[in-house]
Amino acid sequence: MPRELSASEIEDFRDKLCDAALEIFAEKGVEGLTLREVAARLGVSPMTPYRYFKDKEDILAAVRARAFNDFAQALENAVKRGKDAIASSRAAGDAYVDFAFHNAEAYRLMFQVRQRDAEARDPALQEAAERARATMSYHVKRLVEADVLEGDAELVGYVFWAALHGLVMLELSGNFPKGYSFAKVRSEAFRALWQGFLKRA
Repeated sequence: MPRELSASEIEDFRDKLCDAALEIFAEKGVEGLTLREVAARLGVSPMTPYRYFKDKEDILAAVRARAFNDFAQALENAVKRGKDAIASSRAAGDAYVDFAFHNAEAYRLMFQVRQRDAEARDPALQEAAERARATMSYHVKRLVEADVLEGDAELVGYVFWAALHGLVMLELSGNFPKGYSFAKVRSEAFRALWQGFLKRA
């Protein structure tokens, strides 16, 4: 009889399966991702992944949940390092960009792959996605509370996120024209947004 795996061993192997799935997604997209391909990548039997994940949608949800949590953790850590609301906001923005550029495939998987009703069916994915969304408005709430910016903090947070996400995707897809770098356009876009939401005396 095979030895029963401990909870930590199961979690470790699930992580390996998720790593393999992310590699396959990077190379072949969602269409090329199958549990059979995951098994082949790890050198295990074709049925092994099914002991840990129900199907392709299940492993995709797990990889996305992990990415959302890693993303949220990066932003949460950055906010804590800021000495005031403005410094925390800048640190969160830099952490966002750093995560996106150093984990490009995970970032794409988070925001470009749509899984029908996945969050409703997977509590872990729902919790991770909600945590990530919260990190994108938390630092803005601090700015509003400090009377630096004004408006609905959650809505303002989504406006800033929409702008930064668009800039990141343009950079990842190589669509910035010559003479307009990511850093330059980001600086100008956020200067304009900042002025628009600045607290008036």
